[in-house]
Amino acid sequence: LKSGIDILVGTPGRIKDHIQNSKLELSSVKHVVLDEVDHMLDMGFAEQVEEILGFAYKKGSENNPQTLLFSATCPRWVYDVAKKYMKDEYEQIDLIGKKTQRTATTVEHLAIQCRSSQRAGVLGDIIQVYSGSRGRTIVFCETKKEANELAMNASLKQDAQSLHGDIPQKQREITLKGFRNGVFEVLIATNVAARGLDIPEVDLVIQCSPPK
Repeated sequence: LKSGIDILVGTPGRIKDHIQNSKLELSSVKHVVLDEVDHMLDMGFAEQVEEILGFAYKKGSENNPQTLLFSATCPRWVYDVAKKYMKDEYEQIDLIGKKTQRTATTVEHLAIQCRSSQRAGVLGDIIQVYSGSRGRTIVFCETKKEANELAMNASLKQDAQSLHGDIPQKQREITLKGFRNGVFEVLIATNVAARGLDIPEVDLVIQCSPPK
């Protein structure tokens, strides 16, 4: 930062820290990109993002940064909030169109109803049937506690490990490498694993409850 940079990539909290400590100066920023804009402008981050952008934008100025917003989902409120930072003639590029419910034609979808007390046993059977003894399975849980308990449950016939936010980054990398390399067959994860994972040849993905 001291010697000058062209591109800064950061989380709102960390960028704000640097501004407050006079290590970062944003008045000459030419481009602003908000990734996952529905999250960035949601309650958790909106205040921080707004404060940071206040250093780069001047009300009514023609020289405000070019603003680019990216999101997989764009509810109406996202556009309403985004207008604050965009010129009146902003352009909307939709790469989804009417294909909002489209899924891969090679994937089979099944819904299975069972009591939560039976879940571990049912999971063990489903994995055995649909993934076999050496296939790879990712199981998504709602909570870290649930992920830990399932990973240690004797009803799962395959080796399983858990992945969630309480596990240190170094250990997460070791776990993911082991899963990729077939050291164990079942990865039981919270939504920490839902984005940005490149794991080839996963035979089965199970969601323990409908995603919120």
